Amino acid sequence: MKALKHLNKYFVKYKWYFILGTLFTFISNLFGVVPAQIVRYALDLVKENIAMYFLYEGFKSQASVYELFAWAILLYGSLILALALLKGVFLFMVRQTLIVMSRHIEYDLKNEIYAHYQSLPLSFYRKNNTGDLMARISEDVGKVRMYVGPSLMYGLNLISVFILVVGYMLSVNARLTWYVLLPVPFLSGGIYFVNTIIIRKSEEIQANLSKISTFVQEAFSGIRVLKAFVQEEPSTVAFTKQSNIYREKSLDLVKVDALFTPIVSILAGLSSVLVVFIGGKEVMAGRLTPGSITEFIMYVYMLTWPMIALGWTTSQIQRAAASQQRINDFLSIKTDIVSTQNLEAPIKGAITVKNVDFTYPDSGIVALQNFSMTVAPGESVAILGTTGSGKSTIANLLCRMYDVNQGQILIDNQPIQAWNVSHLRSHIGYVPQDVFLFSDSIRNNVRFGATHLSEEQIVQATKDADLYQNILDFPSQFETVLGERGVTLSGGQKQRLSIARAIARGPQILILDDCLSAVDTKTEHQILNNLQTIMQGRTSVIISHRVSSAKLADKIIMLDGGKIVEQGTHEELMRLEGAYKDLYEKQLQTEEGAVN
Repeated sequence: MKALKHLNKYFVKYKWYFILGTLFTFISNLFGVVPAQIVRYALDLVKENIAMYFLYEGFKSQASVYELFAWAILLYGSLILALALLKGVFLFMVRQTLIVMSRHIEYDLKNEIYAHYQSLPLSFYRKNNTGDLMARISEDVGKVRMYVGPSLMYGLNLISVFILVVGYMLSVNARLTWYVLLPVPFLSGGIYFVNTIIIRKSEEIQANLSKISTFVQEAFSGIRVLKAFVQEEPSTVAFTKQSNIYREKSLDLVKVDALFTPIVSILAGLSSVLVVFIGGKEVMAGRLTPGSITEFIMYVYMLTWPMIALGWTTSQIQRAAASQQRINDFLSIKTDIVSTQNLEAPIKGAITVKNVDFTYPDSGIVALQNFSMTVAPGESVAILGTTGSGKSTIANLLCRMYDVNQGQILIDNQPIQAWNVSHLRSHIGYVPQDVFLFSDSIRNNVRFGATHLSEEQIVQATKDADLYQNILDFPSQFETVLGERGVTLSGGQKQRLSIARAIARGPQILILDDCLSAVDTKTEHQILNNLQTIMQGRTSVIISHRVSSAKLADKIIMLDGGKIVEQGTHEELMRLEGAYKDLYEKQLQTEEGAVN
């Protein structure tokens, strides 16, 4: 139950639902227990008066005795019916409080997890797969809701029934009550034994369910690759294998769950036998009436259903504990990307990078070594290099997705750690190398992160990204809904839409991370010409492996293996006749060959 302590704050928040639900549970069970006493009075009435009825046989008084007798039975029956109706009303109120409370807690818990996910650094997502994240916010939260809702409701029902029934039983005959409760310690021992198995199997099931979610998510996200390589059948076989493991583990848990019902039924039957045997002796001794025997048997069966529900409730609580522990594992992870001074002053765009070393914490890959650069407000810098040279790492550090291991990054002469993280990122227009678009309209993708944009600003952003004419060719134009990850568009169109999204915000710092790799040479020149106007007055960092993109910049930095090998203007680097010139000549020959 330690893992479930995390939910106590929600019980405090919705305490009135809980208090009223508990009260309604006791009242509904009170109306369920009282009829047993009425049955006892009715049966004793029949036993005591039936002889009198036959005694007056042949006399007119027999009709009067019968009418009195029938009226009393009708009264008892009406009372039982009225109490049943009242029990139903309060049962309805129980569900309207406890089950409604569980839905509120489910809603709050999902929001808490989602908000926490968004606060975690990029390194967290590199370590954990999407399917597992989804399973914890959906499947695991669903298991937890069963604890705070139905399980709690049945648990309160058991407690209230037990208190009321045992209280009434003790008031009737204490000796018989202790005999009836004799099987309870054996029941407790059985529950403890079975619970030990349940919690272990529940954890295994939830872990396997995360694997299935991950497998399915990856299969659907990469469906085009899967089909292109004709891997539908192997994928189905692999999925079936995972499903079989889940099925076997679930069946094992069902077998354990199945132990509860027969155990409770046997013990309930044993209690009934004890009631009849011991109760019969008490009747013969004159200390109990036959109606009391019937009352006790009714009490035994009133306890039977809560005891059976106890098995189900215990199983659900153990599953919830296993699920909440998985949730707590992620909630306990704290982000290290925090602000030291929470600065929110206007950002001009000056960037200073001093002797930065960076190694990715999850993979141990050394990305940058002793990297330095200075970019004045409104100035542009191009960072060139081959794959794996550390170019994209610079973009991640400037957006503060990671913190440096050594060295320092300054924004407007203030340490990057001093700025409020959201404020800093709101002044950066970032076009990632791996384009991601949302399953929404083109208009909403452009205005993502800047919902205040006017129609004219949205149109201008698409024109600057050389995408406007393509959008007009779509039947729904700006209302065209993209498929998952922008699957409706071509690779080049997706990159241009990503550029439009970044520049539409009017950022003070513009970071282009190899964003023209999927467009042809003609489109690249068109976008670069447009970017010249857009970059004016903005600090721009152009990350690319193409020299054509770098020529826009005021200065160029050549990277190799995370180290700076050359830097300067285009003309200065050409005069050096080093790595930059070699790359320039190779790409120029490639472009000329493509034209020919």
